[in-house]
Amino acid sequence: MNDILPEDTIYWQKLESIIRDLLGRYGYQEIRFPIVEKTELFKRSIGEVTDIVEKEMYTFADRNGDNLTLRPEGTAPCVRAAIQNGLLHNQVQRLWYMGPMFRHERPQKGRYRQFHQVGVETFGMASPDLDAELILMTARLWQQLGLDNVELQLNSLGTRESRAVYRQELVSYFEQHKDQLDEDSLRRLESNPLRILDTKNPALREVVADAPKLMAHLDDESREHFEALCGLLDGAGVAYRVNPCLVRGLDYYSRTVFEWVTDQLGAQGTICAGGRFDGLVEQLGGKATPSAGFAIGLERLLVLARQNLQPENRPHIYLVLVGEAAQKKGVLLAEQLRGGMPALRIMTNCGGGSFKSQFKKADKCGAELALVLGEDEVAQETVNIKFLRGEHSRNQETLAQNDLSAWLAGKLDV
Repeated sequence: MNDILPEDTIYWQKLESIIRDLLGRYGYQEIRFPIVEKTELFKRSIGEVTDIVEKEMYTFADRNGDNLTLRPEGTAPCVRAAIQNGLLHNQVQRLWYMGPMFRHERPQKGRYRQFHQVGVETFGMASPDLDAELILMTARLWQQLGLDNVELQLNSLGTRESRAVYRQELVSYFEQHKDQLDEDSLRRLESNPLRILDTKNPALREVVADAPKLMAHLDDESREHFEALCGLLDGAGVAYRVNPCLVRGLDYYSRTVFEWVTDQLGAQGTICAGGRFDGLVEQLGGKATPSAGFAIGLERLLVLARQNLQPENRPHIYLVLVGEAAQKKGVLLAEQLRGGMPALRIMTNCGGGSFKSQFKKADKCGAELALVLGEDEVAQETVNIKFLRGEHSRNQETLAQNDLSAWLAGKLDV
């Protein structure tokens, strides 16, 4: 777990504002839910034999003896909140959330034990055009962030029934190659054999490549759904690769699954992943509801996009104040300017100091202008203006304080 310091938070804020704006343009609404949930929620939704539940969750008993878990992902809490608050009864919902998640993993580049995600969840829409909307929305985000080194991978997991038939054939195949499986895969062979397809062990690449393909076992409706989705993406000009080994690590997925991946982050190549989870609402006690969504890892996305972000939080003005009268007047002047120009960023010198020391602070904070008040300026109701940046650097002007707001409006882009 790590701290995010001021020189980094400006990039986080810029990225988050771009995402919020984009989701709003598509008609998605924000939902906020607790960081802590009952452990049973994640066992029922994610699956008890997944790595997250078996190895990675931060789980503890509270003072009442209730078993609680810091949320390792956002889909299950979002579904729980939607059911509990009556958001799904004869309604269509497009929801999003943003915040920290927690998994006890081995830290790597772009992977932390407290990490941040933006998640999107939709309810009440079963058709492939919704799947396409989710993918097109993420493609537009990459475009806005200037990312051209990401690849879309697609697959279909079919229905629970079609997967059961496929599972039997897959187990039979891997049983014949048991001597080639590693310890993790042998464990999954009994509990969750589809996860073997998603192994990161290069020694298993050949045996996995020759395994039966889920796509050949899809039911007709799932196949038609997937073909329609691919047709929509083709029509929109979105390139993709069908990856038959893409199964996702969570048990609740069905039909469409997708990932956006990159080769710029080493082993942690997935920056966005999602798909359909049509059975999860019913599984958690609600009425059967078609559902789909995705999650984006913000740490990973920021590594890729940081150089293309141009956050701006430097002050427009640093107020240099020397003398007791100037300090009193300066506080009032700054508030007057802020009131008249809400977007204006002003940093006022506090704690005294010489002209020289205050100008050093003004220069260090990156302000465009220094407004100088000393005893003479207070007495004459003027202000001395010094340019700190650009072609007029070190030029100076003197204005009446009453004319300052109009002058600034003409000079600054606020």
